[in-house]
Amino acid sequence: MSELRKVAVVTGAGTGIGKYTALALLREGYSVALAGRRVEPLEMTVKEAGPYGSQALVVPTDVSDPASVRTLFAKMKEVFGRLDLLFNNAGTGAPAVPLEDLTYEQWKSVVDVNLTGAFLCTQAAFKLMKSQTPRGGRIINNGSMAAHSPRPNSAPYTATKHAITGLTKATSLDGRKYDIACGQIDIGNADTARAARAKAGVLQAHGVVAVEPTMEVDYVARAVVHMASLPLDTNVQFMTIMATKMPFIGRG
Repeated sequence: MSELRKVAVVTGAGTGIGKYTALALLREGYSVALAGRRVEPLEMTVKEAGPYGSQALVVPTDVSDPASVRTLFAKMKEVFGRLDLLFNNAGTGAPAVPLEDLTYEQWKSVVDVNLTGAFLCTQAAFKLMKSQTPRGGRIINNGSMAAHSPRPNSAPYTATKHAITGLTKATSLDGRKYDIACGQIDIGNADTARAARAKAGVLQAHGVVAVEPTMEVDYVARAVVHMASLPLDTNVQFMTIMATKMPFIGRG
């Protein structure tokens, strides 16, 4: 692998925003470690990358498992030698049921992936970025519109995404002394498989089910690439990118 290439880790890289961002980074000249629970979607991402796929490394990873995260970063370092960018993108949700009907297991599974997983990956990235030469790097967290305002029946997802904002701020502060920048991208209704329910109709705060507009997911990937392209003395702390007409502004 070329020593001149920047190196990225993208979690949740087998589908949706993670896949499109990994593809965009590969086209931009990055070497990219693709992390996700299932190997088949990760391998499909490599296939879709075409000739750029030669700079991809597939590492099946459960971000909620500390041992699995350690393996991810060890393999990435072994192959690529350093880390310039971590995109904490992996996420999951719980069934859209009333808060009082959620099980403990449903709550914990969302917290383990969305929050603990992001923390574990951030911690591993810190250890590499602070000790490598040149020192430093960038971490970008996928916060979601739920980091600002909830949908009905979304307590676990909303709670973790609000917590991601706190993690972003703490990471940004604690990373300064190591030349580690951290920002957050909050994404609304990107047209991925997960957005299918927006097209079918989503429960609104006033009790009506309504179809919501979506946007091309490639614009999200390009936004992440832009954030990553900045020098380490410059940071997009928070970016919101959304379908212009989605019913976010005006909620409540």
